[in-house]
Amino acid sequence: MKAVSVTEIKKELKERSHQDLLELCQRLSRFKKENKELLTYLLFESHNEQGYIQSVKDEVDVQFEAINRDSFFYIKKSVRRILRLIKKYNRYSLNKETEVELLLYFCEKLQDFEPSIDRNRTLMNLYDRQLDFIRKKVANLHEDLQYDYNQQLEELQ
Repeated sequence: MKAVSVTEIKKELKERSHQDLLELCQRLSRFKKENKELLTYLLFESHNEQGYIQSVKDEVDVQFEAINRDSFFYIKKSVRRILRLIKKYNRYSLNKETEVELLLYFCEKLQDFEPSIDRNRTLMNLYDRQLDFIRKKVANLHEDLQYDYNQQLEELQ
């Protein structure tokens, strides 16, 4: 089965009744965990962005605590998993400020991580790529926010 385009889906959704839309959303939420997470964000957390950011930060803290520190192999694997998680939550929000704030928090946690990431080239490259990505995102924000976020970036370097 080939999926139809987003515009065709949009046209079809406009023609459906309210009850049909409810049933479609419920059915969609049953199939994939990501669909359910997105609906949870849209219904319960999108009105309180700061609360959402804090809940993601709390989850990142838990993930960093759970990292197996026996070797850099396990550390790299866990750090990549945490970064994937942050990027997934950023996709739900679509708010550039949220994205920058969560990535800055990730970089802070990575910089304070023990054993130091300075001893591993792969982790340093990942860290540097995230800082570059944050710089590009900050350039598109409001000037006041740019100033605040650029100060945090300077502290991380």
